[in-house]
Amino acid sequence: MGNVKVCDWPVQVKQLCNLLLSVSFRDKSGREISSGRGFLEWQRLTRELRKKKRTIYLIGNGASASMASHFAADLAKNAQLHTEVFSDLSLITAISNDKGYKHVFAEPLRRRGCSGDMLLAISSSGRSPNVLTAVDVANRLGLTVVTLSGMNRLNPLRRKGRLNVYVEAAAYGEVETCHAAVLHHWMDLVQYGTGVKAKNF
Repeated sequence: MGNVKVCDWPVQVKQLCNLLLSVSFRDKSGREISSGRGFLEWQRLTRELRKKKRTIYLIGNGASASMASHFAADLAKNAQLHTEVFSDLSLITAISNDKGYKHVFAEPLRRRGCSGDMLLAISSSGRSPNVLTAVDVANRLGLTVVTLSGMNRLNPLRRKGRLNVYVEAAAYGEVETCHAAVLHHWMDLVQYGTGVKAKNF
């Protein structure tokens, strides 16, 4: 046991806290805005979308795909939003086989997305070709695009959204953990109007 390095949990928690406190928001022009202002604008856009009965599409690969499904379900159940993910296995394999994996999100979005909808694009690296391709389609169709990325501050996804959320972390696990916290905070703002969940009495 003397040569085994033991993970220092408090150090990890502190690192995550520092990453969350330094989460970056940028607008479509690339200008840095405060996290408070960024979250409020995201809340406003989402509530306006709900009022107009528009759709939020959520996309990502791997753990980000799981996150997309998780929050699509939570937003539909808790915030009364119309959400959609492109995670059906038959759809994924058909598009991948016929057109290539790069188009796995872009192709259904091209057919279903409308101006006034929202695309939430999640990519830890900000470099996933299928996510970037879908974002380009969404922008051409007039969707409101919100991006979540990390790892490299110059990643291309960070420049493509109306709002661009970025986590300054080099490890996938840290980026994913921070993205989940950001998404929960956004959902609480949409559902309750604050970042603190209402208690059940």
